Amino acid sequence: MYNMDDCFATEAVCVWLRSMKETYPYTFEYQEKEPTEPSEEDIEKVKAKAIEQGHEPKVLYGVERTVVAVHGKVIEDNRGVMRLLDNVHQVIPIGRSYKLASKTYKESNTEVKIKDLVVGGKELAFIAGPDSAEYQEQTLETAEAVVQAGGNGLRGGAFKPRTSPYSFQGLGEEGLVLLKEAADLHNLPLFSEIMDVQHLEMMEKYVDVLQIGARNMQNFKLLEAVGESKLPVLLKRGMSATLEELLLASEYILTRGNENVILCERGIRTFETATRNTFDINAIPYLKMNTHLPVIADPSHGTGANNLVAPIALAAIAAGADGLLIEIHPRPDEALCDGPQALTPPELTDLGKKVSSMAEVVGRSLKT
Repeated sequence: MYNMDDCFATEAVCVWLRSMKETYPYTFEYQEKEPTEPSEEDIEKVKAKAIEQGHEPKVLYGVERTVVAVHGKVIEDNRGVMRLLDNVHQVIPIGRSYKLASKTYKESNTEVKIKDLVVGGKELAFIAGPDSAEYQEQTLETAEAVVQAGGNGLRGGAFKPRTSPYSFQGLGEEGLVLLKEAADLHNLPLFSEIMDVQHLEMMEKYVDVLQIGARNMQNFKLLEAVGESKLPVLLKRGMSATLEELLLASEYILTRGNENVILCERGIRTFETATRNTFDINAIPYLKMNTHLPVIADPSHGTGANNLVAPIALAAIAAGADGLLIEIHPRPDEALCDGPQALTPPELTDLGKKVSSMAEVVGRSLKT
């Protein structure tokens, strides 16, 4: 007999309960409407239903309630069925919906190595570049500016998912050629967005990291495809996605065998209209506490305004981000896409110095 009401009374009982929570992800709880125990018939019905669903039930008898702990993968439909049984008061999920991304699965933080860059290590990732590759002079000039600012990664788009079909859609493979040329010149790892499963083989020839953009965070076929790639994946949070949905999206990649996943907070859509998006600073420490995957921040998309990029970038590092993803353009007023949120090369250099100082405060580093 286990006294469920004394779960905080002794450390020994608390340890046992924590262990049970790890083993039994869901419980089916009886709570008496009258001061009597649920009947054995009621309990046997729950156990039989659990076995029928392919689970292993274990009955825990308490002073005021009886709990049937269920081991195994429990889907929402099965929980709904359990709620319909006689005398079932609550069906309580104990484990997390995401598994491989959880710190329960892996306590040590994952470090993703890309050329000379390690994302998730002590040194911060300072990744910058144009929203879109436009022409050779622009990509070469941008890559040079990234290096001068202390950057250790080049970002750039060749395929652009735009809200309007009339907006610039990117140069496609031609853009990848330009970006790879600029990245290779400075031995920078190249981050670029993939939009279609059909592009995977082509993109693997040019890029070092496959980026999944906000609009494709729940493109499950694409997630599965990059999960089978040998390249690391940068997964951006969807503009209306919860953190649980972001982590579940990462599970699609992880379950296919690709463990090199980097999460990115890039702002979400709220009722606020003063900025392009609302940058969710809470997301960074929450993710760092609950997942072993590295987390970086994109304050460019998170704010949509170049004068807000620096303060949000510094706040993200202070909150525990493993790096930054910044948009720059040598001439933002001429940019074909997202010019208002792009920093100039001198502004990126200034930000690099500030990030380096902030890194020291939080026990990290950035070589500038």
